[in-house]
Amino acid sequence: MKGKYLFGPVPSRRFGRSLGIDLSIYKTCSLDCVFCQLGRTTKKTLDRREYVPTDMVIAELREWLANYGEADYITLSGSGEPTLHSHFGDVLEFIRSNTTIPAVLLTNGTMLYLPEVRDAASHADIVKVSLSAWDETSYCWVNRPHPQLHFDQLIEGQKAFRAQFKGKLWMEVFLVAGINSMPSDVSKIAALAEEIRPDRIQINTVIRPPAEGFAVALSRGQAEALTRLFHPTAEVIGEFKAKYPEHMQVNQETIFSMLQRRPCTARQIADTFGMHLNEVSKYLGNLMHTDRIRVERRDSSVYYGAIRMEDRDYVYASNTPK
Repeated sequence: MKGKYLFGPVPSRRFGRSLGIDLSIYKTCSLDCVFCQLGRTTKKTLDRREYVPTDMVIAELREWLANYGEADYITLSGSGEPTLHSHFGDVLEFIRSNTTIPAVLLTNGTMLYLPEVRDAASHADIVKVSLSAWDETSYCWVNRPHPQLHFDQLIEGQKAFRAQFKGKLWMEVFLVAGINSMPSDVSKIAALAEEIRPDRIQINTVIRPPAEGFAVALSRGQAEALTRLFHPTAEVIGEFKAKYPEHMQVNQETIFSMLQRRPCTARQIADTFGMHLNEVSKYLGNLMHTDRIRVERRDSSVYYGAIRMEDRDYVYASNTPK
């Protein structure tokens, strides 16, 4: 569905086919994480208000449920931090009351120190929070928070939410090579995670082009070696396995055809096809994993271009052990 506030369903490595709901104006967030796939935060704020009209979001949801209504999850995510929207809880409550599809809140967890945010988030079936630092200094390195946010506040907010939330609490630990991935540092993150008591812990790393060029991915082996530091044992987020609906295949192949003609930024692709930027990012990630496209950095912009078959054959031949 190509709504103003709804996008997808899109392929999600964690949530299968996920219908996304965007409650933000790009890119409104309380953090400016070095690894963010949507680029640098353009509006770093703690201002909670109705960034997009709640009644219009619910109207689109009502239409989607009446005419489509097939997804594995309905997810509040998109162009920024969804808990900054002052009525995100109303959207979650509508989903819970009108469909059996599980409602998911993807949040960085920074606003959970507020009781009203914890109450609103409790309407979700699953809440995914983030923890990628172990103290104030590492928090500033990795997540670059709003000046009024502090690391202790993040931890206490997540603990308080766990104490009242009856649904499933998942935690994402996003690791960047050379920044927060040393076993001694990850052990400190794991100790804090154990205090918060999530139901699942998932290790993630850089998959799509990040906000900063120095944010480099861990290898699969490196990430898996760190899972045993967590209790319960963490899991490395795997690839999307579900079968794509036909319209997803068309969108992905149409994007690839465009990139065969000329390199483009994610924003240019989104504008050309009338797609949501987050949806474009998902498909670009899939194309990168199959070695069909390459990434080029030009000044402050990230461009994507198709890899020609002869170039792929050359790379594979060059990397094959003799």
